Amino acid sequence: MSDEWLEDLRERLEERPEELDVVLREAVDEVTRRLDADRGTLYLVDRASRKLVSRMADLPEIAEIRLRIGEGIAGQVARTGRLMRVRKGEQDPRVARHIDERTGYHTDGMLVAPVNDGAGSVIAVLQVLNKRRGDFGDHDVRMIERLAADLGDLLMVTSLRHQLSSRAGQPLSFRFNHIIGDSPAMQDVYERTARAARTDVTVLLRGESGSGKELFAQAIHYNSDRREEPFVKVDCAALPETLIENELFGHEKGAYTSAEGEAEGKVEAAKGGTLFLDEVGEVSLSVQVKLLRLLQEKMYTRVGGTRPRRADVRFVCATNRDLEQAVAAGTFRQDLYYRVRVVEIVVPPLRERGPGDLTRLVEHFLADARERYERPLLELAPSAIRAMHAHDWPGNVRELKNCLESAVVLAPDTAIEARHLPITSAFPHLVPPEREEELGSEPFVTGLRPLREVEREYVLHVLDALDGNRSAAARLLGIGRNTLLRKIRYGKE
Repeated sequence: MSDEWLEDLRERLEERPEELDVVLREAVDEVTRRLDADRGTLYLVDRASRKLVSRMADLPEIAEIRLRIGEGIAGQVARTGRLMRVRKGEQDPRVARHIDERTGYHTDGMLVAPVNDGAGSVIAVLQVLNKRRGDFGDHDVRMIERLAADLGDLLMVTSLRHQLSSRAGQPLSFRFNHIIGDSPAMQDVYERTARAARTDVTVLLRGESGSGKELFAQAIHYNSDRREEPFVKVDCAALPETLIENELFGHEKGAYTSAEGEAEGKVEAAKGGTLFLDEVGEVSLSVQVKLLRLLQEKMYTRVGGTRPRRADVRFVCATNRDLEQAVAAGTFRQDLYYRVRVVEIVVPPLRERGPGDLTRLVEHFLADARERYERPLLELAPSAIRAMHAHDWPGNVRELKNCLESAVVLAPDTAIEARHLPITSAFPHLVPPEREEELGSEPFVTGLRPLREVEREYVLHVLDALDGNRSAAARLLGIGRNTLLRKIRYGKE
């Protein structure tokens, strides 16, 4: 992997960071090719769980490999930071043979190198298996050391760098690039996204503004067979009705007064790739008719034109509107509703993803802002952490990112206090320290009763102490709002 090739990958990531998985896949494939190996794997070091997790691997048999630090040859390399080589026919007891048993693949020779960050810490492990001709020699050792150093440089300019940092306190969460979270609600979205990406089916992403719908649209595209072709976005809410048809379909010369030449639209620009129709619920009824034809027949006509054109695109739509209500009100066509909602994926709001996801996101955005604004010593004070966990985040992940960026810029010292967050005046349900002491002064007492009854009574006790605020009660109890509601309903049904 020459410096020129590495620079090319860097430039691609700077221009299109959503292509991280594609770039890493190419890098591992290139390492495997140059070392004349049969298989290659890039493991990432998960410091919080003390495990290696396969990020890019030739694994047609299983989805992922996880090894404890010190387990297998790769685990040994992660622990010691030293390269290891196993020659063909060598029965090294440290080889993780249980992986071969799971995959049915026979490992006969391997070369494994540590991948370091700029400070010398092991952040990943690069492994190749079974040299096709002969055995891994000294030349291969020198080559994989260079390639591992290149990969380390590359990882340090990606969105993974903060999760791989020695300061990371949460387990790795990287099912899709730029999407952070490991809550049950997100796991369901990941699974549906992965399944949808393997097909050309039309997908409707639903969720509140700022919840990350566009990131999932990109995940669908970049994990599909259309990944090498364009991903084109049309913001239906940002365009007036008079322009959206032209934006989508383009126009012919003379279609209107200022149309001096012909112009292609976004449908043409997305040829072979994915067309992302964001806020599709905002499209007018007159444009909906043409959208219906586009989705149903994959045909369209330019403004001012008469020749029908075929659209070779995959459609992903998104909305934060209640489309069912819009259909009932007559502002959204029912036939179009069924066309955009072939597969539906609901992206949960941040407040329903639990404290673990919030902490992961806070760590990621804080690290990113610290680096961007050159404030490496800045930390969150307990008051700021408490404030963020008490906030409802109506603006979701986007609001959280902007909140932390603002705090990093404006905090005068080395600690971000609650007063530095632009949300502090927006949540009257935040429980101040003095109120927490007051809550603790009223003990909850009960006799011997079934556990579920006691849980319900305690939930009601906490709700009463928090003036009926369900969001604050759920956070204090460490459960989701839906769980809270189920516990309240128990015994009333």
